[in-house]
Amino acid sequence: MDKNQQLYDYLAQQAADFTNEWYEGIDKEVSDGIYASNDPDVIAKLKRLHNSFYLQFIHTFVSEKGAFFENLDDWMTGISNDEDHLHTPVYQIISEFLRVQHQFIDAVHDFYEKNQDVCTLDDVRIWSTLVVNRMGDIIVWFTKENMLRSEERLNAQQETIMELSSPVIKLTESSALLPLIGEIDTVRARFLLENTLLQCAEKNVSRLFIDLSGVMIIDTMVAQQLFQLVDTLRLIGVKTILSGLRPEIAQTAVQLGIDFENVEVRSTLLNVIKEDL
Repeated sequence: MDKNQQLYDYLAQQAADFTNEWYEGIDKEVSDGIYASNDPDVIAKLKRLHNSFYLQFIHTFVSEKGAFFENLDDWMTGISNDEDHLHTPVYQIISEFLRVQHQFIDAVHDFYEKNQDVCTLDDVRIWSTLVVNRMGDIIVWFTKENMLRSEERLNAQQETIMELSSPVIKLTESSALLPLIGEIDTVRARFLLENTLLQCAEKNVSRLFIDLSGVMIIDTMVAQQLFQLVDTLRLIGVKTILSGLRPEIAQTAVQLGIDFENVEVRSTLLNVIKEDL
């Protein structure tokens, strides 16, 4: 029998012991995320994922590189999207990959000690180098996938925050309120333009009250986009009424040459409610 196949068979027989040995070696006092959990279901999942990885990784001794990574793709997708792993520091996950790497190298040496009649120290060197190279590729692959998933989650959270910070609230059948609070930067202003137009169209709004009393600071770029929103809303048939316009914001608008003749302004939101509803 081919010695690579013999090594594979030897390692395959130790899958359960290998996984238990790895889990027992986790230092929970310094670990975080999934490795620190005492939840039986989480622990069972962690062991299951490790055992699956082990059984996949030992194919490195009997498979070509392309086939090896193709077969590992489903496992990598699963762990990269796993919530518990996404909430675990990347450096700890990489540390565990490296610990598994050491386990495999130790196992290769154990195989040599028990089978010196079929393999040599040169074989041990080749196998150990193969383990290090494949594990290095896996760590890079995982890091990229983890970064992509984290960015997707962050973008989704930011979009949700944007939507919650720019709500078009229906007041009557045809009128709505857009209360703006906090800092408005260029990114938020751009989202505000797109989201407000979409919501006004979806909610059949013909009059929109934009209250700026909660906006403390606004730069020239954002002021320009804000009044661009007013002009764009007019083009789709939405009449806009501004309230809570601070003196510094009004001054910025005047400096930009923005014409207030076509923009209705009220001093406070209370006046809007009294006069227009």
